Amino acid sequence: MFKRILSTLLLIGSASANITCAENSTAGAESPLVIAHRGASAYLPEHTLEAKAMAYAMRPDYIEQDLVLSKDNHLIVMHDIYLDSTTNVAEIFPGRAREDGHYYTIDFTLEELKKLRVSEAFSIGEDGPQAKYPHRFPLWKSSFQLSTFEEEIELIQGLNKSLGYEIGIYPEIKKPYFHHWEGKDIATIALQKLKEYGYSDKQQKVFLQCFDAEELQRIKFELMPAMGMDLSLVQLIAATSWGEKLIEIDGIIQNYDYDWMLEPGGMRKITSYADGIGPWYPMLIEVEDGKPRANNIVRRAHRRDLQVHPYTFRADPEKLPEEFDSFNQFLHFAAYQLRVDGIFTDQPDQAVNYLSRPHHRKRRY
Repeated sequence: MFKRILSTLLLIGSASANITCAENSTAGAESPLVIAHRGASAYLPEHTLEAKAMAYAMRPDYIEQDLVLSKDNHLIVMHDIYLDSTTNVAEIFPGRAREDGHYYTIDFTLEELKKLRVSEAFSIGEDGPQAKYPHRFPLWKSSFQLSTFEEEIELIQGLNKSLGYEIGIYPEIKKPYFHHWEGKDIATIALQKLKEYGYSDKQQKVFLQCFDAEELQRIKFELMPAMGMDLSLVQLIAATSWGEKLIEIDGIIQNYDYDWMLEPGGMRKITSYADGIGPWYPMLIEVEDGKPRANNIVRRAHRRDLQVHPYTFRADPEKLPEEFDSFNQFLHFAAYQLRVDGIFTDQPDQAVNYLSRPHHRKRRY
């Protein structure tokens, strides 16, 4: 069954990407890398193997994996530490939620997690589950599962071998602080798994990303030297209000302050332990009279030899920034006005197709 799905997805993806020569690079020497955000997540439920197979067929440069730990220390590829909004966990394991009402991946074994069905992201409203993206794959149709990091690496490496491409991986260690609170060292487990599958230095196509600056410094200066590794690291940048990292100060839990990363001196500190930054794309833009223009963040990062890979570029009409008339215009601005080095996108086919074309790069918006 999976083989039939995979064959179909490869054909669909190849056509949609509109790439005529397999020997050509995806986006061209002067175009940003295309990073498939959670796979082909605009078309199939995010982080499923099917979404990753479809993304592979679209020929991005990298495919992203978000990593969380199971109870028995398996790396599970999913965006959240909760199972609530993408699986039927409440139906299969009623009563297993914590006091806050959430079902945590870390409370379930791999065997238990494999019993769950995965769907498009949803929220629970008065009328039941409501799709986060109403125009994407319908809720609870077909059959999808959670996958492990090993399964996904083997899929991508297997396709690289059988098709002769070299598509990289882009894992993110999710919420290390939470895993530490639970007595687990997710960073060490992730590095061990990467090394096991041959990702040990910057010669391989891998970026390792995290929102946690202190954990990235630990990876850079402690864990990787001890393991004989030297991977490219990317510091993700969040808005402080998101609560992407929680810290305890004087017995009070509060949000980690990300503001320093974009302030004077921030890039200098980041370049001491990372090779790039992953900011939310609005952090790179100023809008004047309804027209977008670049601020100085990308320029400052490049002065420090940091790559810039912003997130997340979505073509869904409700997600397109109002400053742009089309997704292609949004991509063009990012590539040739902001001059970023890579983009995370839910629609890797559209990004690859547009960025692989010759363009008049002096165009202004």
